[in-house]
Amino acid sequence: MTDHANPKSEPFSNAEKDPDDWTTGDEKMTGAQASYLKTLSEEASEPFDDTLTKADASKAIDALQEKTGRGVN
Repeated sequence: MTDHANPKSEPFSNAEKDPDDWTTGDEKMTGAQASYLKTLSEEASEPFDDTLTKADASKAIDALQEKTGRGVN
């Protein structure tokens, strides 16, 4: 048996990684990111930018979640 943690036991560990460190961060944002970002942008009365990368979309989502109060525990 190894001392390594089972990645499935910590499903959100990747969510805590800095988007600037993502190996695929410079790829086009995912459909899920675009959909959620569009919703948040509308709620925050902010323009929606459909050209963001995965990393930039993640940062924008974080900022808009804070602005709108979504995603806050």
